[in-house]
This record gives sequence, structure tokens and C-alpha cells, in this order.
Amino acid sequence: MPKLKTHKGMKKRFTVTATGKAKHRCAFRGHILSSKSSKRKRHLRQDNVLTGVNARLVREGLAPSL
Repeated sequence: MPKLKTHKGMKKRFTVTATGKAKHRCAFRGHILSSKSSKRKRHLRQDNVLTGVNARLVREGLAPSL
């Protein structure tokens, strides 16, 4: 069997915590920030945690590098 490869796109976008949760950066934070409120930008600074099937898929994609 060939070796499993890490999904490089996932590796750039997601991190897996020590407890196995998948974290990602919020969307809509890259540009055109002048039209967004301060409250919205402040909340977008926090990393979100994936749950359920999405978290499982990210862990599987990153499995070889863990």
C-alpha cells in the first residue's frame, strides 16, 4: 500500500488541538474591513472550532502529519 499523504490545503487552513478538536480562522477577515463594524471584526479575531462530521474530515485529512 502507498503511504498516506497529508492534505496540504487542510494543513494550511486548520490546526488540531491536543484534545483532537479542529480549529480554523474565521472567514470575511481578509479585506474590505472598513464596511464591517468594530464588534464584528473583534469577534472575527477568535478562532472557531469545528464540530461533528467536519471535524472528523479535517482530522482524517491531517492524520499523517499528526
